[in-house]
Parts: sequence; C-alpha cells; structure tokens
Amino acid sequence: SNLLVAWIAGGLAHVTIILSALMGGVSGSAIADAAMQARILGTPMQRSGLGKGFSAAIVTISALITACIPPSIGLILYGFVGNVSIGKLFIAGIVPGILLTMTLMLTVFFQVKKHYPEQAEGEKRPHLRQIMRSMNDCKWALLFPVILIVTIRFGIFTPSEAGAFAVVYAGIIGFWCYRELTFDSLITSLKDSIDDIGMIMLIILSAGVVGYVVAYQQLPVSLAQAVSDLTSQPILVLLLCLIFLLFVGMLMEGTVIVLLLTPILVPVVQAVGIDPIHFGVLMMIIVTFGGTTPPVGIAMYSVCNIMQCPTDEYVSAAWPFYLAVMGLITLMALFPSIVLFLPELIY
Repeated sequence: SNLLVAWIAGGLAHVTIILSALMGGVSGSAIADAAMQARILGTPMQRSGLGKGFSAAIVTISALITACIPPSIGLILYGFVGNVSIGKLFIAGIVPGILLTMTLMLTVFFQVKKHYPEQAEGEKRPHLRQIMRSMNDCKWALLFPVILIVTIRFGIFTPSEAGAFAVVYAGIIGFWCYRELTFDSLITSLKDSIDDIGMIMLIILSAGVVGYVVAYQQLPVSLAQAVSDLTSQPILVLLLCLIFLLFVGMLMEGTVIVLLLTPILVPVVQAVGIDPIHFGVLMMIIVTFGGTTPPVGIAMYSVCNIMQCPTDEYVSAAWPFYLAVMGLITLMALFPSIVLFLPELIY
C-alpha cells in the first residue's frame, strides 16, 4: 500500500484507504479494521504532519470499505437472514468497494491540498518492477483474502472459524515465512488485542443499552411500516429506507440492525420492484456509516480512544468525508446498474 500510493499528496492517508480495501478481504469487520489501523497507522500519520482529527477521521471512515468488499460479515448476515444469494452479494460489493476507495482518495487529495499544503508534494512514482517485486514479497499476505473468501464461499469454514484460521495463518507466516514475528512481539500483540477488544466491547455494551430500548419500543418496526405506507415509488421507497437506516445506524450496532430489520425491509423493497442485492449492498454501507458518526458511533469512539483524539476534533475533520460518502451512496441508489452489472454479468 505504501509503495502504491504514498507518493500521492496525503501520503499515509491514502495508504490507510488502500489498506482498508485489502483488509476488507481479511477481517470483514469495519470496527476491527478501524481499530487495527488506528493502532498501526495512527501515530505515523500524525508524525507525517497530518492532524490528529484528520488522521482519526480517515482511519474510521475508510473502514467503510470493509462493509462491501467480500467476505463482509454484514453481507453474510444479510444474505442468510433475507434469503438472498451471498455469492451475488459478494460480487455486487466489489464495484462499490472500489468506488468508495476512489472517492475517499479523491477527498483526501483535495483536503490535503487545502489544509496541509506541505503534504502536497509526494515522492516519486514507483516503477512497475518495484511494484511486482513488492507483490512477490507480500504474496503470503495477499493470499489471505483469497483463501478466506474461497473457504467461506465453499462452506469449508464459517466466518468465525475463518477468523480463527486467519490468526493461525498469520502466526505461521509471521514466524516462518517473513521471520518478523517473535515470541515477545506475539505477547505484545496479545496484550494490545485485549486492551482494544475490551475497550470496543465496553462501547458495544453501552450502545447495546440504547439499541435494546429502541428495539423494545418497536421503533424500527413502526418506522419500517411507515415507510411502506408513505409511497410505492421504488426510488422514493429506497431513499426513505436508506435515510431510516442511517438514523437507526447512528443509535444501534450494525449487526443488530441487520438481524432486526432485514426480515422487515427486504419484503418492503421487493414489493415495489427493488432488487434485494442492490438494497443489501447499500444497506450494509449506510448501516456501517452510522458507526462512524455521533452520537453512538462505535468505530468512531474506538478510533478516538486508541488515538486519544477528542470527538469534536474528529467530527470537524470528518464532515467532508461524510458528504463524499453520502454523495456516492445517493449515486448508487439512483443508478442500480453500478451495483448490479457485475453480478448480472457473472451470474
């Protein structure tokens, strides 16, 4: 990632976006990706001259890419609960993932030009030979997402088992292939993991209290019913559903939303002629997006805690990225072929 994009204005901010796209094929979890990148890239980004709020914002929002790049945990849950083809969802998520990557990189480029002009001058572009040599060096890491997608897709592993396999695989590769992982660094990584996971679980537990009250009051069900009663125009139904999901995503954890609302919303959108594959990809992006925003953004609080960044500083730096992501989601909602052409081509 560093070799491919560090020469562009913004340097490590672009690296974190590309890394999110690659890590989407490994973790499938936006929170896991955001926490990992905050731990690894947070301090180096600030040392390179990028502001703390800006660094925290791009780490958090770039984790959105994992929501649609296969094997996204959210897409697996949506497909299972909504009785929708997971294979088609995986294929449909590739183009939105690439578009999200490009949109965020463009936003970083212009924001860096505006706020960090000293970062605008990058290094020299890499030669093809350097890129090929680097790809060969990290071939074992690049095999990660391929192995995980294949094993999950063909039923060899469940998503949880694939996560356990990924840890074992990473240990073997680190010890014997790259020879960079030592026993001391393994203990350090375990301690850091316990700290991060404990902190994230406390945030999820706190968010769960709000989510429980919202679910107990049957608010999502009532709002979903209100959406279906308002109009039967497909595009209006889709936009209302996305606005509704954004609102709920700001208050509840994404997995809970998928489990709770997929059985309610899928029949609603199918009844007006919206493809459930199209809706599923947009639903996962918008629900995950809610986790990057106040007041109960789990990914936002996780990154801000790890990087010790005040939330007001984060929000002031994040709003251009919010606008860019919302613009892209609106574009994909209005033009379904952006999401659907690849699965229709393959299937």
